[in-house]
Amino acid sequence: MTIGAILRGRTSPVISIRPDDLVRTAIDLLAQHRIGAVPVVDGDTIVGIFSERDLVRLMSAYGPEALDHRLDDVMTKSPVTCDPAMAVIGALSQMTQKRIRHLPVVDGGQLVGFVSIGDLVKYRIDKIEAEAAAMRDYIAS
Repeated sequence: MTIGAILRGRTSPVISIRPDDLVRTAIDLLAQHRIGAVPVVDGDTIVGIFSERDLVRLMSAYGPEALDHRLDDVMTKSPVTCDPAMAVIGALSQMTQKRIRHLPVVDGGQLVGFVSIGDLVKYRIDKIEAEAAAMRDYIAS
């Protein structure tokens, strides 16, 4: 199955933030939506990602003053991305190898989705459980 198949089940828009927003705005967004990272976009183009890890690094380096930095100065630039045609297992492998937990989905240069490692693991578990149930039904018949 592909990343695009996971995205097809979603109805809400991708939560994102602009590069000229402040870290404090990003933190409020993360807390409000209970998410661990947010893509930083300029128009429809992803230019970075801001995550809990970025926040920890900033707080260690700057203390409370970190909240007043602009995202384009502190975000992770040129984030690893994938396209909707990528297989879920390939995305999981890429995330594991790169030690990242969030993956922006880009199609034609534009951000079309955002998945977390939790989204992908849940999808795989649901698929495995469905296959096991089908196998039990087959054996029982």
